[in-house]
Amino acid sequence: MKTIIVVGNGMVGYKFCEKFVAKLVGEAYKLIVFGEEPRPAYDRVHLSEFFENQDAKALEMAPAEWYKDNNIDLIVGERVTDIHRESKKITTTKDVDYSYDYLVLATGSSAFVPSIKGVEKDGVFVYRTIEDLEAMLDYAAKLKARNPKARAAVLGGGLLGLEAGKAVLDMGLEPHIVEFAPKLMPRQLDTRSSQVLKLKLESMGLNIHLSKATNQILGNGAITGMEFGEDDVLDVEMLIISAGIRPRDELGKTCNLEMGFRGGIVVNNKMQTSDEAIFAIGEVALYKDMIYGLVAPGYDMAEVAVNQILGESALMVESIDMSTKLKLIGVDVASFGEPFMPASKGHSVIFENKTQHLYKRINVSLDGKSLLGGILVGDASDYNMLHQIYLNGMTIPEDPSQLILPASDGASSFGSVLDLPDNAQICSCENVSKGTICSAVSEGGCEGLSAVVSCTKASTSCGGCKPMVTDLVNETLKSLGKTVKNVICEHFAYSRQELYGIVKVKKLKTFDEALEVCGSGDGCEICKPLVASIFASLYMDTANKEDVIQDSNDKFLANIQRNGTYSVVPRIPGGEITPDKLIVLGEVAKKYDLYTKITGGQRIDLFGAELNDLPAIWKLLIDAGFESGHAYGKSLRTVKSCVGSTWCRYGLDESVSFAIELEERYKGLRSPHKIKGGVSGCIRECAEARGKDFGVIAVEGGWNLYVCGNGGATPKHAVLLAEKIDNNTVIKYLDRFLMYYIQTAAPLMRTATWLEKLEGGLEQLKKVVIDDSLSIGEDLEREMQGLVNAYECEWKQVIESEEKKMRFKHFINSDDSDDNLVFVPMRDQKMPEPWTV
Repeated sequence: MKTIIVVGNGMVGYKFCEKFVAKLVGEAYKLIVFGEEPRPAYDRVHLSEFFENQDAKALEMAPAEWYKDNNIDLIVGERVTDIHRESKKITTTKDVDYSYDYLVLATGSSAFVPSIKGVEKDGVFVYRTIEDLEAMLDYAAKLKARNPKARAAVLGGGLLGLEAGKAVLDMGLEPHIVEFAPKLMPRQLDTRSSQVLKLKLESMGLNIHLSKATNQILGNGAITGMEFGEDDVLDVEMLIISAGIRPRDELGKTCNLEMGFRGGIVVNNKMQTSDEAIFAIGEVALYKDMIYGLVAPGYDMAEVAVNQILGESALMVESIDMSTKLKLIGVDVASFGEPFMPASKGHSVIFENKTQHLYKRINVSLDGKSLLGGILVGDASDYNMLHQIYLNGMTIPEDPSQLILPASDGASSFGSVLDLPDNAQICSCENVSKGTICSAVSEGGCEGLSAVVSCTKASTSCGGCKPMVTDLVNETLKSLGKTVKNVICEHFAYSRQELYGIVKVKKLKTFDEALEVCGSGDGCEICKPLVASIFASLYMDTANKEDVIQDSNDKFLANIQRNGTYSVVPRIPGGEITPDKLIVLGEVAKKYDLYTKITGGQRIDLFGAELNDLPAIWKLLIDAGFESGHAYGKSLRTVKSCVGSTWCRYGLDESVSFAIELEERYKGLRSPHKIKGGVSGCIRECAEARGKDFGVIAVEGGWNLYVCGNGGATPKHAVLLAEKIDNNTVIKYLDRFLMYYIQTAAPLMRTATWLEKLEGGLEQLKKVVIDDSLSIGEDLEREMQGLVNAYECEWKQVIESEEKKMRFKHFINSDDSDDNLVFVPMRDQKMPEPWTV
């Protein structure tokens, strides 16, 4: 029996073990794995998620039992100190020797700490391990106990630095990102895309400091600030260093393996070091004079090493693709191919929308026939297909801008994913090709996404390829003549539309009834709020019913903010409000010390309310004639209006009263996603009606009705449904349109996306709504009228019920408020920090 020792139990070390076990070599080999950390391998890519639940188990790649079940000796909390190449032994910190036939070094990297004066002070951390994060959390808690307005800085504005910035936000500290370069993510982004990212992060509450060279860390014992120049100081009480990585190559140095000039253990295309019995993989391996800090190349290296040890001929590819797609602090960032391309090599096509924090750049060859690379910030939904076009040299449109322009601006689709070549690498982390995925369906008998994922492991690592894997599975099933069924989850084997029909026909009223009649198990976080939404759409059930299955926003009838407080958003139909009501809003805001903001939807938002104060605030507002604005729900938000013909000299019709009528009619209407409306008194469009889910614009001879527009990361203009119709016809068509959408849309699907996926598109929608081609028009109108008649204000239900008010207490046995909430002043108003809207 041959012994393989793996030094390092990170993601790449674990992947070596997993791939080795998958070869089913029986008892011919024995694996021994050493991990310096006190736990099995965990997912370092998603390390920042630890701040959300502080559950290390949730990040595990595999539990300790997995190693035991696969005859692998896992030794954690013990570091290997020496390699004795002549005798093929290693020595650990416990002065114990282990013999090997093959040695695999997967020691990874450590955080680079610049030699800055004072860097050893208390309160200075690196962002690398779970133990690092636990130490940060403990220190941050002590800081906040002393100073609720404590500030923390992150040294480094690269990938890891921005993740560390999210950690600072999650810890409730005021975040500052300090970067030496003049832009964020200098290795991945150009100047313009970096500026868009900077604006987005600043809107989320991060303070960005660029072109800053830190001279020293200030403080006596513990950090109190960072000094950049004689008069340039940033006061902070905590610092997280995330300035890059350095390979953990000390073992290679102690046994005289060939080393890179700047570090790293030199390997060939077999992943062998200068000693044929020793392999190096992951971030410790210097391959083609480069250290690769991505998961996918590390996994490829692990597979090559496994194959070489087992006598197979697999070799590492000559050129490693460094394309990557990430979600940093909730913001999509991606780059592929050659993101920075000289003008002598090709042309760049750029789409930029700073108001939406969007930036898209593609680089095209001089002859306009090939895609050479690109950068995406804010919306990376097209990354997978663009990446495949680049990798496989696929034909691009004659007008390359169609690849990145929003659909409303004339962009064309990419075509079917089945057009990709079979050898196209869909999942780079697990090295799964398009052919492998399609074969799992056509030849392997897999009938859905979960089966394909289980069979191929595609999308099980970073998850970035999951949308494309899903499309491939569905398109392959369709090509085989099979029905593609998008079920809700494992507890309900139906689509939302099917379940809606079952609940309606069988008159189911509770989640338990739905499970008993057409589901199984106990339900989950996917199906519970979905079923609650169906009840609301059918019966106008408010979120006060079955609150146990609502998410946090619906449960408490308010949007929770990052620091644990809530927003209060009363409905102000059409934006029309009396002076007396304005006074009440001001009095409430002053009494409860709330931050106030006038929104683009013509409402006044009150932020910073504590949970236990919500019912009292609502009572004051309801007594003044207000009601819930449903800003927290998947429901109608607002119907925006201009001032119309009453005041405006250009107005053709009275937009304010009609907007109020529409908002009063559809208020409280629950739907698959939020709905917004607008009414403009003329084609000058001051209410921006064509940017809404439904919009009405006054013209000579009546109203033009537009539907299925929305803002967000991928804004879409609404499309014309009907021209020159009167008020009653507008309402009739809107009743039909909204009910048809509610009954047929998938979960969390906006109207714009719904129309794109609706078979027959706009023409089919016109047939259903205007021509009544399905003979359901009167049914849809009747159902809508039933919902309108059944409306009740959710806030009022709470204040009239002592039982319902009980859930708005921070503590079961006390009326005390939560003293852990943190506020900082802003423009003389109290504002929670970090701030989100």
